[in-house]
Amino acid sequence: MPRVQPFYSEFFYSPLTEDVEELLARFQQTDSVRYGEFSAIWREMSFSDVFVGVTRVGELRRFCRITLATAMKYFLPPYNYQIRVGGLYLMFGFYHTQLARPPVQIRLCLRDYAQVQNFLKDSVEAGHQDVVYIYQKLVADKAIHYTAMPHFLTFQKQRKQKGEPVCAEFLGRTTAIQELLSGDSVEELTNIQNHYEKLKEATMEVRCKVTMSHRDLAARLKDSMSEFISWQEKTFSQDNKDNNSGDDAEEAAEAESSRSRARLVSSIKQKSYSNFQVASKSRRHRQVETVDSSSSGTEQVQEAALQRKRPPSLRARTWKSLRVMPEENKLQAWLLSAPEQREKVPVKRTNQLPPFKP
Repeated sequence: MPRVQPFYSEFFYSPLTEDVEELLARFQQTDSVRYGEFSAIWREMSFSDVFVGVTRVGELRRFCRITLATAMKYFLPPYNYQIRVGGLYLMFGFYHTQLARPPVQIRLCLRDYAQVQNFLKDSVEAGHQDVVYIYQKLVADKAIHYTAMPHFLTFQKQRKQKGEPVCAEFLGRTTAIQELLSGDSVEELTNIQNHYEKLKEATMEVRCKVTMSHRDLAARLKDSMSEFISWQEKTFSQDNKDNNSGDDAEEAAEAESSRSRARLVSSIKQKSYSNFQVASKSRRHRQVETVDSSSSGTEQVQEAALQRKRPPSLRARTWKSLRVMPEENKLQAWLLSAPEQREKVPVKRTNQLPPFKP
């Protein structure tokens, strides 16, 4: 019987991911990182019932691992700070509401440990005590399992993992350009440029020869930053469409490759069949003769192999090296059937008993 594929064979379960993204979207609309706001949305959506309905123990533990891995995915970059806080709260809720006993631990990869520490450092500096308390509570309950890989490694792992789409609304955008544009850096750069031009005009010798910077450097920089910000907004709005089109393109490429492979195999078969020549009806009777000739040839080869001269034995080689010739035994042992002799010497029986005399 073919082996039945287990449920939730992939790392993430798509219906669960949709519900988690809906919860995080509601949490993002509150514009807060307080645990009270998140717990209210959790109770409103009845997220504690996600584990209800799984009867088998092995299936339940597998589903618990998937829920915790899904929450861990939103706890790590490239998502923004508020979504990462929501991922931490999700891990806390999933861990304490799971039905598996003993509870399944949260797998934290060692390569992501530095990012988690930076996240906690930023939370302490910003004064978000809810975030620090929830993480320390998970550590105190020994809910985090520090591992080398984020998922279990098995022999049935897929060769090509399915690409998980990233929600563009949850990503953390770079704010360094906006801070530079809104700050006093551009104004200071304009003042430095004006002061440089005044010093250049004061020096009569290098006024026309030296051009170390552009006169409108600040204006050009400001235009470039504005163009980048507008491009960033358009790009983030079109990420979901690009991900869907990318998946369709991959599926089309795989289908095209399979069709080309099938065409190649069929062409090879046609070439091999075309090279095969069928004998005509008038010449088919010669096939028996061919077989006979081939069989007679094999018999001749076997006879030649039998007639081939064998090398001398070890005893003969020893006598030859010592130059000792063996004495010929003129008497022949009595045999029931004597072999043919070259000189037709009659066979004489030496151990004949006398006749019986009564």
